[in-house]
Amino acid sequence: MNVISKNFTCNESIRERELRVIDADGSQLGVISRNEALQIAEEKELDLVMISPTAVPPVCKIMDLGKYIYEQSKKEKEAKKKQKVTVIKEIRCSLTIEENDIAIKAKNARKFLLDGDKVKVTVRFKGREATLGHLGLKILENFVSKLEDVCMVEKPAKQEGRNMTMVLAPKKA
Repeated sequence: MNVISKNFTCNESIRERELRVIDADGSQLGVISRNEALQIAEEKELDLVMISPTAVPPVCKIMDLGKYIYEQSKKEKEAKKKQKVTVIKEIRCSLTIEENDIAIKAKNARKFLLDGDKVKVTVRFKGREATLGHLGLKILENFVSKLEDVCMVEKPAKQEGRNMTMVLAPKKA
Protein backbone atom coordinates (compact mmCIF):
# COMPACT_ATOMS: atom_id res chain seq x y z
CA MET A 1 0.00 0.00 0.00
CA ASN A 2 1.21 3.48 -0.80
CA VAL A 3 0.38 6.40 1.45
CA ILE A 4 -0.22 9.57 -0.50
CA SER A 5 0.45 12.86 1.26
CA LYS A 6 1.94 16.20 0.38
CA ASN A 7 5.36 14.96 1.53
CA PHE A 8 5.06 11.68 -0.39
CA THR A 9 6.75 11.65 -3.77
CA CYS A 10 5.02 9.47 -6.30
CA ASN A 11 5.44 9.15 -10.01
CA GLU A 12 3.94 11.85 -12.19
CA SER A 13 1.36 9.58 -13.77
CA ILE A 14 -0.36 9.09 -10.40
CA ARG A 15 0.08 12.74 -9.41
CA GLU A 16 -1.88 14.04 -12.41
CA ARG A 17 -4.43 11.22 -12.59
CA GLU A 18 -7.81 11.05 -11.08
CA LEU A 19 -8.38 8.48 -8.38
CA ARG A 20 -11.34 6.31 -7.37
CA VAL A 21 -11.70 7.16 -3.69
CA ILE A 22 -13.36 5.09 -0.95
CA ASP A 23 -14.35 6.89 2.24
CA ALA A 24 -13.41 5.73 5.77
CA ASP A 25 -16.87 4.20 6.29
CA GLY A 26 -16.60 2.17 3.06
CA SER A 27 -18.81 4.34 0.85
CA GLN A 28 -17.53 5.37 -2.57
CA LEU A 29 -16.77 9.03 -3.16
CA GLY A 30 -16.33 8.39 -6.88
CA VAL A 31 -13.56 9.39 -9.28
CA ILE A 32 -11.96 12.65 -8.14
CA SER A 33 -8.61 14.34 -8.56
CA ARG A 34 -5.67 13.60 -6.30
CA ASN A 35 -5.71 17.08 -4.74
CA GLU A 36 -9.41 16.82 -3.87
CA ALA A 37 -8.86 13.41 -2.29
CA LEU A 38 -5.94 14.75 -0.23
CA GLN A 39 -8.03 17.72 0.88
CA ILE A 40 -10.91 15.44 2.01
CA ALA A 41 -8.45 13.21 3.89
CA GLU A 42 -6.86 16.22 5.63
CA GLU A 43 -10.29 17.57 6.65
CA LYS A 44 -11.08 14.23 8.30
CA GLU A 45 -7.51 14.06 9.76
CA LEU A 46 -6.94 10.67 8.10
CA ASP A 47 -4.51 9.24 5.54
CA LEU A 48 -5.09 8.65 1.84
CA VAL A 49 -3.84 5.14 1.11
CA MET A 50 -3.40 3.71 -2.39
CA ILE A 51 -4.95 0.23 -2.37
CA SER A 52 -4.74 -0.73 -6.02
CA PRO A 53 -2.30 1.33 -8.09
CA THR A 54 -2.68 -0.87 -11.19
CA ALA A 55 -6.45 -0.39 -11.51
CA VAL A 56 -7.81 2.17 -13.96
CA PRO A 57 -8.29 4.65 -12.32
CA PRO A 58 -6.15 3.78 -9.27
CA VAL A 59 -8.14 3.01 -6.10
CA CYS A 60 -7.42 4.91 -2.88
CA LYS A 61 -9.03 4.72 0.54
CA ILE A 62 -9.27 7.30 3.27
CA MET A 63 -8.32 5.60 6.55
CA ASP A 64 -6.27 5.90 9.72
CA LEU A 65 -3.19 3.98 8.62
CA GLY A 66 -1.67 3.66 12.10
CA LYS A 67 -4.87 2.13 13.45
CA TYR A 68 -5.08 -0.23 10.45
CA ILE A 69 -1.50 -1.48 10.93
CA TYR A 70 -2.12 -1.95 14.67
CA GLU A 71 -5.28 -4.01 14.01
CA GLN A 72 -3.45 -6.16 11.45
CA SER A 73 -0.65 -6.93 13.94
CA LYS A 74 -3.27 -7.84 16.58
CA LYS A 75 -4.94 -10.25 14.12
CA GLU A 76 -1.58 -11.86 13.31
CA LYS A 77 -0.78 -12.35 17.01
CA GLU A 78 -4.23 -13.87 17.59
CA ALA A 79 -3.70 -16.27 14.67
CA LYS A 80 -0.32 -17.31 16.13
CA LYS A 81 -1.96 -18.12 19.47
CA LYS A 82 -4.44 -20.44 17.77
CA GLN A 83 -1.76 -22.41 15.91
CA LYS A 84 -0.94 -25.87 17.21
CA VAL A 85 2.76 -26.68 17.13
CA THR A 86 3.44 -30.38 16.63
CA VAL A 87 5.86 -31.69 19.22
CA ILE A 88 7.79 -34.93 18.74
CA LYS A 89 8.60 -36.74 22.00
CA GLU A 90 11.28 -39.42 21.90
CA ILE A 91 11.31 -42.69 23.80
CA ARG A 92 14.53 -44.70 23.76
CA CYS A 93 14.88 -48.43 24.34
CA SER A 94 17.76 -50.84 24.16
CA LEU A 95 17.76 -54.30 22.68
CA THR A 96 17.87 -55.88 26.16
CA ILE A 97 14.70 -54.14 27.45
CA GLU A 98 12.33 -56.25 29.54
CA GLU A 99 8.57 -56.59 29.00
CA ASN A 100 7.57 -54.56 32.07
CA ASP A 101 9.92 -51.72 31.00
CA ILE A 102 8.22 -51.66 27.59
CA ALA A 103 4.87 -51.42 29.38
CA ILE A 104 6.03 -48.40 31.42
CA LYS A 105 7.44 -46.64 28.36
CA ALA A 106 4.23 -47.42 26.42
CA LYS A 107 2.21 -45.88 29.29
CA ASN A 108 4.25 -42.67 28.99
CA ALA A 109 3.88 -42.71 25.21
CA ARG A 110 0.10 -43.08 25.64
CA LYS A 111 0.07 -39.82 27.68
CA PHE A 112 2.01 -38.04 24.95
CA LEU A 113 -0.30 -39.33 22.20
CA LEU A 114 -3.44 -38.36 24.12
CA ASP A 115 -2.01 -34.84 24.51
CA GLY A 116 -1.75 -34.68 20.69
CA ASP A 117 2.02 -35.06 20.40
CA LYS A 118 3.86 -37.43 18.09
CA VAL A 119 6.15 -40.09 19.56
CA LYS A 120 9.45 -41.24 18.08
CA VAL A 121 10.42 -44.67 19.43
CA THR A 122 14.11 -45.49 19.09
CA VAL A 123 15.84 -48.81 19.72
CA ARG A 124 19.58 -48.29 20.22
CA PHE A 125 22.02 -51.03 19.32
CA LYS A 126 25.40 -51.36 21.05
CA GLY A 127 28.43 -52.96 19.47
CA ARG A 128 27.61 -56.14 17.59
CA GLU A 129 23.88 -55.78 18.35
CA ALA A 130 23.59 -53.67 15.17
CA THR A 131 23.37 -56.90 13.16
CA LEU A 132 20.27 -57.98 15.13
CA GLY A 133 17.79 -55.65 13.42
CA HIS A 134 15.05 -58.29 13.46
CA LEU A 135 15.05 -58.24 17.31
CA GLY A 136 14.74 -54.44 17.32
CA LEU A 137 11.79 -54.74 14.93
CA LYS A 138 10.09 -57.18 17.33
CA ILE A 139 10.51 -54.70 20.21
CA LEU A 140 8.98 -51.89 18.14
CA GLU A 141 6.08 -54.10 17.03
CA ASN A 142 5.44 -55.08 20.66
CA PHE A 143 5.51 -51.39 21.61
CA VAL A 144 2.98 -50.48 18.90
CA SER A 145 0.69 -53.38 19.84
CA LYS A 146 0.33 -51.86 23.33
CA LEU A 147 -0.72 -48.50 21.83
CA GLU A 148 -2.70 -49.47 18.71
CA ASP A 149 -5.97 -48.10 20.19
CA VAL A 150 -4.59 -44.52 20.42
CA CYS A 151 -1.96 -44.32 17.67
CA MET A 152 -1.16 -45.04 14.08
CA VAL A 153 2.27 -45.63 12.58
CA GLU A 154 3.30 -42.51 10.69
CA LYS A 155 6.77 -43.75 9.69
CA PRO A 156 7.45 -47.48 9.81
CA ALA A 157 10.53 -48.91 11.52
CA LYS A 158 13.77 -48.13 9.73
CA GLN A 159 17.31 -48.89 10.80
CA GLU A 160 19.82 -46.10 10.39
CA GLY A 161 23.26 -47.01 11.68
CA ARG A 162 23.04 -48.06 15.32
CA ASN A 163 19.42 -46.89 15.77
CA MET A 164 16.08 -48.23 14.60
CA THR A 165 13.32 -45.60 14.70
CA MET A 166 9.57 -45.50 14.23
CA VAL A 167 7.27 -42.45 14.45
CA LEU A 168 3.78 -42.79 15.94
CA ALA A 169 1.03 -40.19 15.54
CA PRO A 170 -2.22 -39.88 17.49
CA LYS A 171 -5.34 -41.28 15.82
CA LYS A 172 -7.80 -38.73 14.47
CA ALA A 173 -10.87 -38.41 16.67
